[in-house]
Amino acid sequence: MYTHVSTDYICPLCLAVKGIESTATLMKQADIFFKDDLVLAAVNSKFFIKVPGHVIIIPKQHYENIYKMPEKTLNRISVVSQKMALLLKNVRHCDGITMIQNNEPASGQHAFHYHLHIIPRFNNDGLIESKLKTKVVTPEERIPYANALKKGSTLFTLGRS
Repeated sequence: MYTHVSTDYICPLCLAVKGIESTATLMKQADIFFKDDLVLAAVNSKFFIKVPGHVIIIPKQHYENIYKMPEKTLNRISVVSQKMALLLKNVRHCDGITMIQNNEPASGQHAFHYHLHIIPRFNNDGLIESKLKTKVVTPEERIPYANALKKGSTLFTLGRS
């Protein structure tokens, strides 16, 4: 389901999880600064020009995307992402945080192992705004989307907190 790699795909993030450094992976073991039984966090090997030094969180087990990841792993990623966001706020003294997670090629996913980017943001850095232009739309324009999502949500059991 929703796979975009061949059976002989060598996952660069799985190599990093195993401690292997090679030309197939840009991540080095020195980039990794947090590990537990489910996830790890590292400084990403590719920097945004305007905001260098962002963090990625990856599950230690291979999941190509979010669709089949167990809730336990997703929950852990969520908790760790909060801690990493606070860490970036304290260490980098940034004004905000952007989190980006892409699934499938159409979204921009390039490494086919789930990974969540946690990006420190600074006032007027212009990092995302130039690429993700938006416009304010009326409530009437939003209703069809909300209604479709409400209808579709009956297909899933969504936990409530």
